[in-house]
Amino acid sequence: MSDSQRRQISGFSNPTIKRLKSLREKKHRKREGHFLAEGLRILTEALDAGKTPKLLVVVEETELHPLAQKLETETLAAGGEVIETSEAIIAKLSGKTNPQSIIGIYEDHPAPLAELDRSSSGIWLVAQALRDPGNLGTILRTGDAVGAGGLI
Repeated sequence: MSDSQRRQISGFSNPTIKRLKSLREKKHRKREGHFLAEGLRILTEALDAGKTPKLLVVVEETELHPLAQKLETETLAAGGEVIETSEAIIAKLSGKTNPQSIIGIYEDHPAPLAELDRSSSGIWLVAQALRDPGNLGTILRTGDAVGAGGLI
């Protein structure tokens, strides 16, 4: 994708960067109806599931992996925006010690419990007050292995 279709942000005090960083907190995610996802694998899996980011943040002056190029193309085609920024700003958005070089912002699609077709599966997983996000991946993989209908 050409750089002319990207918006470049170089300052930590940019209002967009501040807003995106706020999505790390539940109250801001809930207020805005958006959430942040990080990493090429997760973003590619979301795209394969039919979910396109509203906004894609990529590290500047880096040759994008072909899957990241596809994410960028699909984001722009869907009317989304692509921001190019520094590794330092990506690290600030991520909050992780070893951040990925690509972040997607997605619209939240809450599904009220009353609307779930619980008869579609004999097994459903329920998680409450998770303290370690790393455990969520294990829970999801286990649910997938046993054919669970989903995670509540």
